[in-house]
Amino acid sequence: MAMMLRSLARPLERCLGLRAGGDGLMWHTDLKPHASGDYSIAVVQANKNLEDQSQVFTSPLGTYVGVYDGHGGPEASRFVNKHLFPFLHKFATEQGGLSADLIKKAFSATEEEFLHLVKQSLPVRPQIASVGSCCLVGAISNDVLYVANLGDSRAVLGKRVSEDKKNKVVAERLSTDHNVGVEEVRKEVEALHPDDSHVVVYTRGVWRIKGIIQVSRSIGDVYLKKPDFYRDPIFQRFGNPVPLKRPVITAEPSILIRKLKPQDLFLIFASDGLWEQLSDETAVDIVFRNPRAGIAKRLVSAALREVAKKREMRYGDIKKIEKGIRRHFHDDITVIVIYLDQHRGSSHNIVKHNAMGCMTAPVDIYSYNADEGYEGDLLQTVS
Repeated sequence: MAMMLRSLARPLERCLGLRAGGDGLMWHTDLKPHASGDYSIAVVQANKNLEDQSQVFTSPLGTYVGVYDGHGGPEASRFVNKHLFPFLHKFATEQGGLSADLIKKAFSATEEEFLHLVKQSLPVRPQIASVGSCCLVGAISNDVLYVANLGDSRAVLGKRVSEDKKNKVVAERLSTDHNVGVEEVRKEVEALHPDDSHVVVYTRGVWRIKGIIQVSRSIGDVYLKKPDFYRDPIFQRFGNPVPLKRPVITAEPSILIRKLKPQDLFLIFASDGLWEQLSDETAVDIVFRNPRAGIAKRLVSAALREVAKKREMRYGDIKKIEKGIRRHFHDDITVIVIYLDQHRGSSHNIVKHNAMGCMTAPVDIYSYNADEGYEGDLLQTVS
């Protein structure tokens, strides 16, 4: 019966644009409504196991956007995908609205829960102590935007400006890249560890903390935050022990708060897989100049065309490369575009303010497209 239902569902999914023909490692949804506009999501998988996770949650208290770029495995990003928004929603309901402190509290609660999971799992899977995830969250409530970030995923605003009596759209970056490849971030880490001349080293073509990791903030990566893990005999035997005097990375997010203005047109939330290929300005220009439906997929496709161009390959050949091997050509890429219509009385603004729901991208694109793995509803009602 389940197989019959899935076979009947596939033509409908193709009609709705939930699958991307021609690339078995891409998934997208063309356009969905949220409380103050429309949104579009697209994901392309490069790793053997998809390490990017993403979701959009709409509730009476606001719209939440999450992009979680995992590293060392998919466990941390999947964990954040399941736990962060429930914490946000719970705390916001209790407080009666959003605040920077509330968002930090939700990040901290998610980090503590993951630490608990790591401690429980360590005897059977010590490698989980070296799994982590970048975490980019946007929250819109009462025309106020909050952007909270750990790692190097990025949020970019497209806003209209008047210049010589002509309207144009410019890009404004709303998040900080917590990556030691950025000199300012590198100096920040070094200043926190004046007694460790090797806290950041240049290896394998990039700057890395302890020669291992590029991002300075994340959920997880417990072995770089808890010095006691270095002394744990299980982790010493099977893990990747790093001697620490103190934590070298943190789960403290940077948070931007912005009152939305009529000239703020749309937001792009994306993992670094997109920004490795496209500049902020190029991405904003693509969104501004093209129709809304399928816009996130268009951005992912533009990034893949850049990959093909750099490798002197055809775009079609990139799409034929299988997962795992494809990681040698590009990273997992997740894009969420959020249109902001709240100031313009748009007919697109059709979500009831008491509606509540969550659109979550598949846990694994390959398995979902092959009818093997992802069986959850894409649109879930949160009670």
